[in-house]
Amino acid sequence: MPRAFVQLDVFAARPGDGNPLAVVLDAAGLDETTMQAIARWTRLPETTFVLPPTTPEASYRLRIFSPRREVPFAGHPSIGSAHAVLEAGLATPREGRLVQECAVGLLPIQVQGEGRARRLSVRAPRARVLETGRADDPRLAPALSGMALGALPPVLMDGGRRWWIAELRDEATLRALSPPWDAISALAKASEAMGLCVFARCDGNDYDLAVRAFVGQPAQVEDAASGAANATLAAWLSHSGALPNADGRYVVSQGREVGHDARLELQVDADGEVWSGGQVQTVVTGSLDW
Repeated sequence: MPRAFVQLDVFAARPGDGNPLAVVLDAAGLDETTMQAIARWTRLPETTFVLPPTTPEASYRLRIFSPRREVPFAGHPSIGSAHAVLEAGLATPREGRLVQECAVGLLPIQVQGEGRARRLSVRAPRARVLETGRADDPRLAPALSGMALGALPPVLMDGGRRWWIAELRDEATLRALSPPWDAISALAKASEAMGLCVFARCDGNDYDLAVRAFVGQPAQVEDAASGAANATLAAWLSHSGALPNADGRYVVSQGREVGHDARLELQVDADGEVWSGGQVQTVVTGSLDW
């Protein structure tokens, strides 16, 4: 039967700047094999499927698929799906929040504003430091070869998805970087991580950090705007006492190097929880007849 279907641009003030997402708004009755087939067909970074919640605390249930596999949590699919659910009238915020049920549990989503100006932020799963990098690490050194590093040491973080994080000396270094893809893939596989997320501090712009996220497995791709990678980075900055601003809020620029210009809004609250969010634009509205 036809099912409501939308395509969105996430972490974008206007269409084309952010990270694309497909959402099937009525996924009841679809099995896992069919969901994976649809996600493979859309060829987008992720496709999500909205289902009735299994607990009264949740506003809706979400399953997230890349073209290759199901994903327990990801930032831009969570933000985009919350926008789609609100636009479709499938859920109403309670005290300014939705609650998303997904593979990692119940995640609150803050809702501010309406329509294209609406801002949404998801509380990311708690991230932890798994390993601090060493200059002589044979896994890490090739992936960082030739990079001018910043003040913080490289680190492996786990926030539902594992990322290696490295600070670079400045924005110009980050923007000009040509990633050593084979070394990043080897590093990702050796440490069961997504890949390498690099960042640099920025002055005099409408953003505080510039970020690039290089996915090393299962495919080699630069992420246009990653809520999960940025939430993991925020947790590392908070752990290190190195957040850009004293109030725990800052803005990230990501995606220019792959033809986008996303803005992600990060917050580390008084309890140490990380919120990752931004704006979402609806680009395509229709139905899926699968």
